[in-house]
Amino acid sequence: MAESQEHEPDGPGEVGPTGGVGPTEWVFGDPVGVGPWPGEWPEGARYDPELLAGGDRRNVVDAYRYWSRAAVVADLDERRHDFHVAIENFQHDHNIGTVVRTANAFAARAVHIVGRKRWNRRGAMVTDRYQHVHHHPTVESLVDYAATEGLAVVGVDNTPGSVPVETATLPRRCVLLFGQEGPGLTDEARAGADLLVSIAQFGSTRSINAGVAAGIVMHAWIRAHADLSRAW
Repeated sequence: MAESQEHEPDGPGEVGPTGGVGPTEWVFGDPVGVGPWPGEWPEGARYDPELLAGGDRRNVVDAYRYWSRAAVVADLDERRHDFHVAIENFQHDHNIGTVVRTANAFAARAVHIVGRKRWNRRGAMVTDRYQHVHHHPTVESLVDYAATEGLAVVGVDNTPGSVPVETATLPRRCVLLFGQEGPGLTDEARAGADLLVSIAQFGSTRSINAGVAAGIVMHAWIRAHADLSRAW
């Protein structure tokens, strides 16, 4: 059973889901976003009166300017793709925030944190407020969830037996499962995967950053399955 996670404060400058300043909403020099709505306010339940009155400085695409967070999430739910993203969190991996932010950019159906429940949200840049994030205490519970939902588990690790993601056929309905920086996927994750893929490398390093690897594989799914006419 997947356990949904609410946004929790995690460090200076970050607040809970009710509002306040987030990392991408700090102002350095010229403010970002848009100011108060000029002229007569638009009608519609999706608009947030506070944003219309005070301006919208959030890290959102222009199509969502002045919309309430609930309205943005509801619209994203109509746009989300058929892939999920999961990342193991047994050592408080600092890359998880980056993975969540990238999952938001590519409209992943949901993000699953496996292992420790708490994770460093700094790299997410507040995008977790618009993303469905679930927690699984073990790899086994994630695999059970995937089986129940009819999702193939695609493990990402540069280990013997992995298929190059550049030539692999990624399932449309799947969970892309990533390990931690350094050790990669656990033995349990590799055993539970329906497919293992690797990323072609040509330099001296044994591995690349987990956040970067997640972006590469998510984009591979996008290239294979997404309707690019719907991109912003």
